[in-house]
Amino acid sequence: MADAVITEYAGTRKNDTITRFYQYGNGGVRVLDGNKKLRRVYRFDAASDMMTEHDPVRSDRILRRFIFDRMGMLEETFAPGCRPRKFSYEQEGRCITVREGGEYGQVGKTFTFDGKGIAESAWGRNGEIERVFVFEAGNESITERSGSWFGDVIRTILFEGINASLFREPEAFLQFLMFSEWSEQEKTERIDEQVASIRGGTASSRRNPYISAGKRPASAKPGTTSGQVPARSSRGSVGGEGIDFIADSDAPAEEARGLPLRRSDAISFDERLNREGTGNLSAGRSAQIPLQERFESSRREREPLSKGRSVEIPLQERFDAAHQEQGPLSMGKSVEIPLDERFENARREREQLKKGRSADIPYSERRGDRD
Repeated sequence: MADAVITEYAGTRKNDTITRFYQYGNGGVRVLDGNKKLRRVYRFDAASDMMTEHDPVRSDRILRRFIFDRMGMLEETFAPGCRPRKFSYEQEGRCITVREGGEYGQVGKTFTFDGKGIAESAWGRNGEIERVFVFEAGNESITERSGSWFGDVIRTILFEGINASLFREPEAFLQFLMFSEWSEQEKTERIDEQVASIRGGTASSRRNPYISAGKRPASAKPGTTSGQVPARSSRGSVGGEGIDFIADSDAPAEEARGLPLRRSDAISFDERLNREGTGNLSAGRSAQIPLQERFESSRREREPLSKGRSVEIPLQERFDAAHQEQGPLSMGKSVEIPLDERFENARREREQLKKGRSADIPYSERRGDRD
């Protein structure tokens, strides 16, 4: 198969916002971002039915390994603190269950194959659908929607040189799911890039995307009071930057110096200590009683504890009386019944189990509604 190019759009194709490129070939997959920068590298090993994810900087370093067999796929990660995931084929390949932590882990998600596409559901919440992969007519694109088959479009994936129907098979779909999956770090970087493009600055992966980095509003004009919120433009922004500002929190240090000081701010720290030493600050009445005198009076007023009456009884006498009053344990009446007789009565009284009504329905007829 010749190398194919898979293009990923944010939302629909009409907005022309390309977020990823996937160069898909026999040797593996190279994942590039919208600026054609290499993000991930996947390699196929057909001899061992395995796909590996390599570090894009150090190609000899393996980050994850995906092992395929006839029962499903096992994802092994080599990052500390990350648990493996086990993907199992069920219902004759019509459903894939995802277990967190390995083969015996708890089921977290399920992928159900339908005529329209593939639905991802959360386990344990009445099968609530989280997102769907819709295979569009013409085998040229896959649309990912949130919530249901008619939910909002999350992304559109366009295939060139390869048919989208190739990934309808469970093993191929898991392969596609792995190399097209976004990590939490990549989602955060994507948000930072969008914020930077709006502000016209540079993105930082460690910066909070909700902290304002735009131009600060100018100081208050003559005739306006300090701290007054400037008038908003028709686009709901301040200063035409497209970002809303709170004047008090975004005011520069020069403006803060002109604000009136509070009474507590006008008193220096040394002056407060001098007032405490000279007695200007009033103290409570308890401060006039020395600490030693407080504890001495409490010790004098405390009464001695009286001993209990049980102290007069010697320790040996207490335990001897307990041993003398304890009699031998009597055997129950059930001991007189032989063991074989007990189980024979239970076997005779047990009724024969009956077949349920569902046994009369052929298995092929039960599965007929899912074909």
